[in-house]
Amino acid sequence: MNNNFMIIDGSPVPIEGEKNLLELIRKAGIEMPTFCYYSELSVYGACRMCMVENKWGGMEAACSTPPKAGMEIKTNTPRLRKYRKMILELLLANHCRDCTTCDKNGKCKLQELATRFDVHRVRFDNPKSEPLIDDSSLSITRDANKCILCGDCVRMCNEIQNVGAIDFAFRGSNMKVACAFNKPIAESNCVGCGQCAAVCPTAAIVIKDDAHLLWQQLNDNDTLAIAQVAPAVRVAVAKEFGYKGENVMGKITACLHRIGFDLVFDTATGADMTVMEEANEFLERLENGGPFPMFTSCCPAWVKYAENEYPELLPNISTCRSPMQMFAPVIHEQYKNCGKKVLSVAVMPCTAKKFEAARDEFKDENGKPYVDIVITTQELIKMIKQAGIVFEDIEPEAIDLPFGTMTGSGVIFGVTGGVMEAVIRRVSDDKSISALRNLAFEGVRGFGDIREFELPLKDRTLKVAAVNGLGNVAKIVERIKSGEHFDLIEVMACPNGCIGGAGQPFASTHEKHKRGENLYKADKLCTLKFSEENPLMKELYSGMLKGREHELLHVNYVK
Repeated sequence: MNNNFMIIDGSPVPIEGEKNLLELIRKAGIEMPTFCYYSELSVYGACRMCMVENKWGGMEAACSTPPKAGMEIKTNTPRLRKYRKMILELLLANHCRDCTTCDKNGKCKLQELATRFDVHRVRFDNPKSEPLIDDSSLSITRDANKCILCGDCVRMCNEIQNVGAIDFAFRGSNMKVACAFNKPIAESNCVGCGQCAAVCPTAAIVIKDDAHLLWQQLNDNDTLAIAQVAPAVRVAVAKEFGYKGENVMGKITACLHRIGFDLVFDTATGADMTVMEEANEFLERLENGGPFPMFTSCCPAWVKYAENEYPELLPNISTCRSPMQMFAPVIHEQYKNCGKKVLSVAVMPCTAKKFEAARDEFKDENGKPYVDIVITTQELIKMIKQAGIVFEDIEPEAIDLPFGTMTGSGVIFGVTGGVMEAVIRRVSDDKSISALRNLAFEGVRGFGDIREFELPLKDRTLKVAAVNGLGNVAKIVERIKSGEHFDLIEVMACPNGCIGGAGQPFASTHEKHKRGENLYKADKLCTLKFSEENPLMKELYSGMLKGREHELLHVNYVK
């Protein structure tokens, strides 16, 4: 008989490798309240909402207490309920409570737990009744008076992303989360990845909302409204509407048409262009002897991070624009003489795309951005709801012509390792189905911190790697500095890639992995697997792009 168990609320629960009581309690089917606990972050134990009572009447934090055989705890005693309710009252007393107009209304953890524990009034004075907004960033918005000091954003920025743009400042009742010298976030070394907003339980940090700007410009007879939709968006929308579909690109296209877009395209087409250009650049570097490793350039937060932390690596970053910024000039060229004002909109899983669109490198000769507005998946979902569209009932629609074809290589850009796999497909000599299957199981796919892979190419063996999240960049850079050779390295700022972008609806690690699996399923269903097989690529390169590839598809990031 297995004696390795403990008693939770009178029931035995086996201990099977759980690192703390909280994991064991949740395994037992009890949803313990927490503000500061995420399994991928270090244990902080600040909120004290997960306190449990042992058989001697002592109280312990479930998140920081390891399980032991024979322990007996209770999770829902009158004393614990009173304790949690008091914590919530104190947090609300120090919180700007404009709930009905708050960006997180309906999705706020503080609001959710206040309802769950029946907090109908707060007995204490509220010194923070007015918003205290830092609106300086193009990617996120901060409201210091909605911060509950859980530390989730600080640990995400420091531990997972290794950026360190924010931290705790001051002491006691004056403590707050701030940038160095209390500067606005835009003046810090923030890279705009938005992962702080993804873990914030309240609206202290949210993604910048540009949907209201878009509504103002849609449905204008003198405007041609064009949207491009990133691959990762299609696998993150359905759950928000209670719909069981996985890849719902057809429904998204239909919704965008109903909202007021004249044309809807798939950024996977832009990704095919990126594969073509990045593979060509890589082959040129192989012929010319470097510089190596060549880093991918699709992720704007990674590019910004390199500019801040590793400017000496800028010559190693591919000159290729991101798929969004490759596709946008092509759309601009196609419709610049249409007789209407062109409104170019990108629907992205990424908050960093908002500042990428505003970079001077991505503006035309008149100073106009090639992408006028970037909205995230969250903003798209909100617009669909505002339009009153019943997502489950709307019939799927096809992507519009003339940019209506894409390949599986473009679709998998949305998951970590996808860019590297697509480039390998392009440069590999073996284009067989069996080679594609082998590629999927030899180290390219997965969600490990750094995944390495060796690829035979003609008379040499290439060494490539995929870096999953900015926090792992320093590891690979140290290996390079110590003399280790890599030919190609993909870096995605957000853990798990674009499927885990901060602009996506919040998801657990398991749900993010499921999104990645669904993108690979979409790749399987694509008739065309290699970007060079896309007939649209052949048409573009023999027409619009002929002799203008560098002008329209490349950029130089300089120190």
